Amino acid sequence: MDAVTAPHPRAPGSSSPQPIEESVLQARELYRFFRAGDEEIQALRGVSFTLSAGEVVAVTGPSGSGKSTLLACLAGLDEPDGGTVRIHGNRLSHQSEPVRARLRARWIGMLFQSGNLFAHLTVAQNLQLAPRLIGGDRRSGAELLAELGIDHRAYAYPGQLSGGELARAGLAVALANDPAVLLADEPTGELDRASEAAVLDLLADRADRGVAVLVASHSPAVAAAADRVLVLTDGHLTG
Repeated sequence: MDAVTAPHPRAPGSSSPQPIEESVLQARELYRFFRAGDEEIQALRGVSFTLSAGEVVAVTGPSGSGKSTLLACLAGLDEPDGGTVRIHGNRLSHQSEPVRARLRARWIGMLFQSGNLFAHLTVAQNLQLAPRLIGGDRRSGAELLAELGIDHRAYAYPGQLSGGELARAGLAVALANDPAVLLADEPTGELDRASEAAVLDLLADRADRGVAVLVASHSPAVAAAADRVLVLTDGHLTG
């Protein structure tokens, strides 16, 4: 993989941007089309960018601009119609589902506004289940919950958690495979300002430890906290 210099990555343990030569994730000329009756919807139109270890990147844009589609392609949950996604030099796109699943389990954590947790399981049970789904006991659930400050809620069900607690529990699940890349889709969309700030601090902390963080969001606070902001408009990357 060719070395790529990222403009604003963080050095682990530091809030100051430092130069890093190698990108962790590369998206090259991504296209994604959908059909709705006779109409073709162009969700992504030649999107290219790189993501380096230790940086927080925000993807902003109006609803329907392609943010969620982009994250799905980056995670290998959806296939682009054109272009490629590589993670640590390994091609993720245009592979069989088992290959994409293995690469996703090895390198990628996903945090969503909702859906990270099974409602019928406690937080601790969700954390116990996550390593099984990704194929190994990569991180201790108790350790993660303590790290994120919600170990006292380990035996609560998702419906019993506050918005901030739910976001932290979802982040714990996303970090269960000790990912190199964390992809977050509107993770603070339903949070109050104090809870949003706390979640953004946690994401910055993961970046300080070398994780590459990409957050799709409408929130001005997310954009303000990012090292870089990418703007999607009608499937085009304009920023």
